[in-house]
Amino acid sequence: MAELTGADRVRADAAARGLDVEIIERPAARSLEEAAELLGITPADIVKSLVVKRSDDTYVFALVPGGRKISWPKLRALLGVNKLQLPDASLALAATGYERGTITPLGSTTAWPVVADASIPGRRVSMGAGEHGRSLFVDADRLIAAFDATVADISDPE
Repeated sequence: MAELTGADRVRADAAARGLDVEIIERPAARSLEEAAELLGITPADIVKSLVVKRSDDTYVFALVPGGRKISWPKLRALLGVNKLQLPDASLALAATGYERGTITPLGSTTAWPVVADASIPGRRVSMGAGEHGRSLFVDADRLIAAFDATVADISDPE
């Protein structure tokens, strides 16, 4: 059997969760602002799926909108840990099955817990779709429910 592409894994996982997603092809973008312009949305409507490594070598997905960055003190307090880090690209790939820039919790090779920034609910967002040159659109509230994600203030303005 042929190996599924990243976008196929995303679609299959979304379907299994009863989650409607729209995956579109798009040209490569050199920045968040350029990606937003290509998609006809604001940078804040693009949600970055960041893989965060805990000291026990487990991971968590932190969903943070464009224009914001992880607040390490807030995320450490929420998770009750004193050390977190962004792993290098090879560890992120090993943890999710996705290359950096394509990462999404949907279809991840391991179902890590999801934490969504409090600014995400209540709108339609775009995020990585498991492969370069594609973006996914999804209702943020349904995404959060599908993963039983924790919603909390975990970011600061960039």
